[in-house]
Amino acid sequence: MNLIDTLEAENQNPAANMTLSIGDDVRVHVRIKDGEKVRIQIFEGIVIAAKGSGPRATITVRKNSFGVGVERVFPIHSPTVDKIEVKVGHSVRRAKLYYLRERSGKSARLKDAQN
Repeated sequence: MNLIDTLEAENQNPAANMTLSIGDDVRVHVRIKDGEKVRIQIFEGIVIAAKGSGPRATITVRKNSFGVGVERVFPIHSPTVDKIEVKVGHSVRRAKLYYLRERSGKSARLKDAQN
């Protein structure tokens, strides 16, 4: 095991060792520093993309905020990510859901996962 592998193994976020899949409705709890205070801000949306593996893995979460689409990329193992909650899983047939950017209303709905 080389030096980079050992550093990456030390810096993995234990709260992020969960299975996320594309199309999941998630709540990402992010630590925000306001001056000297640290607070938790929740970003809630749908996972439209996942990239990388191990400690370099990232997810792209999209939400609609007051009629405007907002996307944010989260490094899963970042110390600023406190935890990731999966609210609802959806059944999708694609690896990237970029087509949701052009959709709104009923055409942007995803099918619920079949248990």
